[in-house]
Amino acid sequence: MSRASGWRPALRIAWRDVRRARTRTALVLVMIALPVLAVTAAAVVVATEDVSGAEALERRIGAADARVDIERGALSAAQTPDPDDAMSWSTGGPGTPTPGITDLERALGRDLTALAWRRAAALITTERGVLDADASQVDLTDPLAAGLFRLEDGRLPQADDEVVANRALARRGFGVGAEVELLDGARFEVVGVGESTSERSRPLVVGSGAALVGRRATGTSWLVGGGPVTWSDVRALNDLGALVVSRAVLEDPPPDSEVPADVRPSGGTDDAWPAIVALVAVMVLIEVVLLAGPAFAVGARRQSRTLALLAASGGTPRQARRVVLASGVVLGGLGATIGVLLGLGAGALAAHVLEDHSTTWFGPYDVPWLQVGGVAAFGLLSALLAAVVPAWLASRQDVVAVLAGRRGDRAPTFRSPLLGLALLGVGGAGSAYGALQGSGGELAIAASAIPTVLGMVLLVPVVLVALARVSRRLPLALRYAVRDAARHRTRTVPAVAAVAATVAGVVALGIANASDRAQDEALYSPQLVDGDAIVRGPLTTDADWQRVQDLVAPEVDGEVTPVRGLREVTEPDVYREVRVRVPGRRGLLSSTRSAAGSTVLVDDRVPRVLAERLAPGESDRADAALSSGRVVVLTDRRVVPVDSVRLAVVDRPTSGGRSRVVERAELPATLVRVGGFDTPAQAVLPEALAAGAGLRVGTVSLEVRGPVSEEEQRDVDEVVSGIDPDLDVYVERGFATEDDTWILMVVLGTLGGVLMLGGTLTATALALSDARPDLATLAAVGASPRTRRSVAAAYALVVGLVGAVLGALVGAVPGVAASFPLTSSTWSDVDATGAALPDHFLAVPWPLVALVVVGLPLVTAGLVGLTSRGRLPLTVRLD
Repeated sequence: MSRASGWRPALRIAWRDVRRARTRTALVLVMIALPVLAVTAAAVVVATEDVSGAEALERRIGAADARVDIERGALSAAQTPDPDDAMSWSTGGPGTPTPGITDLERALGRDLTALAWRRAAALITTERGVLDADASQVDLTDPLAAGLFRLEDGRLPQADDEVVANRALARRGFGVGAEVELLDGARFEVVGVGESTSERSRPLVVGSGAALVGRRATGTSWLVGGGPVTWSDVRALNDLGALVVSRAVLEDPPPDSEVPADVRPSGGTDDAWPAIVALVAVMVLIEVVLLAGPAFAVGARRQSRTLALLAASGGTPRQARRVVLASGVVLGGLGATIGVLLGLGAGALAAHVLEDHSTTWFGPYDVPWLQVGGVAAFGLLSALLAAVVPAWLASRQDVVAVLAGRRGDRAPTFRSPLLGLALLGVGGAGSAYGALQGSGGELAIAASAIPTVLGMVLLVPVVLVALARVSRRLPLALRYAVRDAARHRTRTVPAVAAVAATVAGVVALGIANASDRAQDEALYSPQLVDGDAIVRGPLTTDADWQRVQDLVAPEVDGEVTPVRGLREVTEPDVYREVRVRVPGRRGLLSSTRSAAGSTVLVDDRVPRVLAERLAPGESDRADAALSSGRVVVLTDRRVVPVDSVRLAVVDRPTSGGRSRVVERAELPATLVRVGGFDTPAQAVLPEALAAGAGLRVGTVSLEVRGPVSEEEQRDVDEVVSGIDPDLDVYVERGFATEDDTWILMVVLGTLGGVLMLGGTLTATALALSDARPDLATLAAVGASPRTRRSVAAAYALVVGLVGAVLGALVGAVPGVAASFPLTSSTWSDVDATGAALPDHFLAVPWPLVALVVVGLPLVTAGLVGLTSRGRLPLTVRLD
């Protein structure tokens, strides 16, 4: 008999069992199809969002054969077939001529049809001030520009004083019929509204008038037609200093050997990425196998009499294993197919939703069939592996006991727990090794998670048996659930292990992420009093600052006051700085940021911008020094008595050359200690002392007392941009967790919740189905319907809680280990208050841990208790 013919009857039995046990089949299909669906949808979204060079041609070059980009002053260029991937430019001096269309035709040796396309930033005046936008000068009515802009309302510009606006600008009040006035006085009428095919988030105006970009454009792009632009043509244009996006080259790229060496792809890849992908794949495979394992265990239990009859009539253990494995093949194939089909649809829907929240347009619907095929094979493999252990156990059952109507499970041995302990030791050692490696040990820690999880799986039976032995004092429902879970380990262990593996991953990633966030929070240095704002910029006169103050004050509720200091205004070719030196001292501050507009402030009291940066008890001493006419010099080093300080205002040319001392003074001083690092200033001078020394003092910024709302911040920013686009508005809002951190925590909680609920509910449903004779017996001896619901809820609680506690304990090992390489390297020994920082940071996200360890098992138990049937038909028991 051939190998294939030996599988044929097993597959027939499996297909018949699948059709007969519809509920169990549906549960298995859900467990297999869900990860396949999720990964397929993610692959479709990524492929659709990733607009490759050829797919993006229309939005990048319209209907032209190529787009030639020429930067002002460029001498030569080098590029890959797509210059966005890699390119380099060499530039000449200010007098370097910029090639025109005639030079391009000469380089290509043929006539070209060309359309100029120039882009620049645009400052649009509004009622409050100025709105920052983008501007494109291009004739959208030219056939070469087809595809660059999608008109939705109105018409395209036909005159130099007409423009079209995108939706982002139209929402700001510049719809069809509105007038757009630039800061330089140029005016345009909006005749149409639509969307750029390449950019959608920033406000944009497009027209053919030269005044739209003026001299702000640093170069010109030419959309050229007249025939394909080959790779040799691209190289010829590179010699002129131009970069080229060619339709012919992107559709048929040259070999890497023809690409210039300085931009040629190295061909190497990050060695860590394949290992990380493999680790993730293995962990997901283990998770799916554990989730689907209980269903195959119950299926094998249901087929035990069939398998016993097969063995009694001369069947071999291999044939018995094939019957159970065939269920994995059938269910894995069905689950993978359903998951892929649903994933294709879910991916299309998700791509549409995500595009609405993206700053760019997605490409056409794209299916990476090779990846999808791999995902489908992954689903089939996971089902087959999930059936391996039940198949092996089914082939070793006691035939006589099964035919007599008794359980045919063999007694457990000590080999599995001992192997589990050994694997836990290997995983712990790997985590410790990765932690000791410092930065770069993350891969070893991630790899050690696999033997740790496998070791935990092998120890779950021991835990269940131990709980069963100490459960005599528990209430009836819990006692029954614990003992039933220990008695039917073949279906309970995979469910508990699946929950534990899920929680272990969530806890490990949660601890690592929380520790990283704790380090960032400890190193955060506030620039101002919480809620205050500062307006700073390159204004050079008190009159200019007074004008800004008059416009800002009506926009905020808080008081607006000028901050005075020594001006450090950067000229186009000169950088001005103030140097503070104490004779006999090398270095006063670890770090200084000119958050207040100058590193040397002038005031008769400690300015508010420094209020929270002085060490405890130092504020009164600083005020006393200023009152006595002494300079307050800030330091985070040891404070010693000093007599004087040397101030020097230095102009340093940005293009190199010798620095020039503009002003110099030696003044009486007092050292004052700051709490921490990164102070907003170096020193504070009394008004009279600064005037007597002949130093140039003036307003360097405006302080707005808080709290300043986000709406007020936007209004102030718009107002000050109308005076000078280089003015900056900063509001101190304290340490804020980045969006990525919150998104990761939400994803971890959601993913953990879904997998825990799915695994626990599935295992509970299978256990209740398998335990129907036992529950019917309970009903026969007088148990109420409430008792059965309590037993069902208790079983869900046991599976969820035991798995969650085990997972939390196991996940804490790689989580704590990962905190060492993630947080061991810091650039400061103290935090912003001056307190010493630890060698590394360890933080546990207790709300997340409480959710997955306590909250979700209780929720699952409640759901099961509410939805379980209270009455069952009586059945006959043989044992």
